[in-house]
Amino acid sequence: MAKNEKVVADPHACTLDKIISLCKRRGFVYQASEIYGGQAGAWDYGPLGVEFKRNIQNAWWKEMTQLHDDVVGLDSAIFQHHTTWEASGHVGHFSDPMIDCLECQARHRADKLIEDFVAANPDKAPGKPIDTMSHEEMKAYIDENIECPTCHSKNKKYTAVREFNLMFKTHQGPIADDAHLIYLRPETCQGIFTDFKSIVQSNRMKVPFGVAQVGKSFRNEIIFKNFIFRTCEFEQMEMEYFCKPGTEDETFERWRKERWAFYLKYGIPEKQLKWHHHDKLAHYAKDAYDITYNFPIGFEEIEGIHSRTDFDLSQHQEYSKKDMSYIDQEDGNKKYIPYVIETSAGLNRNFLMFLCEAYEEENVATEEGTEDYRTVLHLDPRLAPVTVAVLPLMKKGGLAEKAKEIQHLLKEDFVTDYDVSGTVGKRYRRQDEIGTPFCVTVDFDTIQETKDDGSKNDLFGTVTVRFRDSMEQERVKLSDLHTFLFNAIKNYKPVER
Repeated sequence: MAKNEKVVADPHACTLDKIISLCKRRGFVYQASEIYGGQAGAWDYGPLGVEFKRNIQNAWWKEMTQLHDDVVGLDSAIFQHHTTWEASGHVGHFSDPMIDCLECQARHRADKLIEDFVAANPDKAPGKPIDTMSHEEMKAYIDENIECPTCHSKNKKYTAVREFNLMFKTHQGPIADDAHLIYLRPETCQGIFTDFKSIVQSNRMKVPFGVAQVGKSFRNEIIFKNFIFRTCEFEQMEMEYFCKPGTEDETFERWRKERWAFYLKYGIPEKQLKWHHHDKLAHYAKDAYDITYNFPIGFEEIEGIHSRTDFDLSQHQEYSKKDMSYIDQEDGNKKYIPYVIETSAGLNRNFLMFLCEAYEEENVATEEGTEDYRTVLHLDPRLAPVTVAVLPLMKKGGLAEKAKEIQHLLKEDFVTDYDVSGTVGKRYRRQDEIGTPFCVTVDFDTIQETKDDGSKNDLFGTVTVRFRDSMEQERVKLSDLHTFLFNAIKNYKPVER
């Protein structure tokens, strides 16, 4: 490359702005309360978004419970007794380092401020990992290096770094005093720990076993950014796996492998994933890794796998005065408090990851060699919000009625769409943009037993199935259509790009 040659960014590459535009334009995600100027850190999932999010959740749930005989499900309450959060350590430890700019009063997360600066200036990285820096070290580094990203003041005047608790507080009942204090849960897993004994007794569970849960959590974040990546209201997909003390290391490695494999199974290339090992561990952890994905904003966490020891059950035993130990009948009735391996994935972050990975502006060159780009989401058919679109070639001639009949037959087993507006080519493009893997086109061959010359029409009772990724088409008998689609979904291979 010549010394003064400019590197031009690919105008067709996936960016966060393009994903945001697509999400709003096609009904995946909207800004919450947009007519009132929007609510910071809150987003609404539109008609396609709820289908897509539910499919991701269902894929995770199937992977964790249906495919594991030793994992059961739970749906615990968002509101837990306030002592739950004292026992878990959230009241005393669940906080982020906060710093304010004295020039504009903008509030920042000190560690993220440093992290973003280092990402842009890698030669100025601090001499130690950011998550091991003390408040004083963060303050000194920020004062020396970082302008406020809000007002860009050259003065670099900041408050001291202090801790900011992330839990939302409220009060239950008509009296707002400490006796009625209650929190919105900041994570879903504590309900699993408080229900541990009930699950063992009611379902005759034997260690080792796991409990899976999907639900909303709430965190009063200092800053919100990067669309749905960091919000105050989000959904977690968590599993706590209880194992015998002494077996936690091998169990930890097992779940690391299984959770990594899940993302490969649903189309995330291995090159797009990376492990991040925690240098500074949480107060409950023996070891911790994050699976990170290469978003347009860089590698960021999508799931954590943590070895939590017996901290949680021991704490709840101490605070509740209830025995949380397990009697191992297969080991001479030995009594112990199980160790825990946790897998905790963000459903909203998975949503964003699968969209970013699937997004492509593909050059569909014409025969004349001119460029023609289509926007397409190469989603795994098991995740796509719409599985099959049924398209009549035109409205007239009974084609629309036949297409509706076919859609009705398909919708019992697949999420379907029906579209008759515009040319078939334009309708294909609309379906490509939302990730619909299969389009079924109904034409006159479908409904006419004879040709115009009176001869037998061999294509009678068939439809054209068009494949999103390859844009190839195949003629299929209506009587075989269900089986054909089921097999196409089962044998789907992700596009190599």
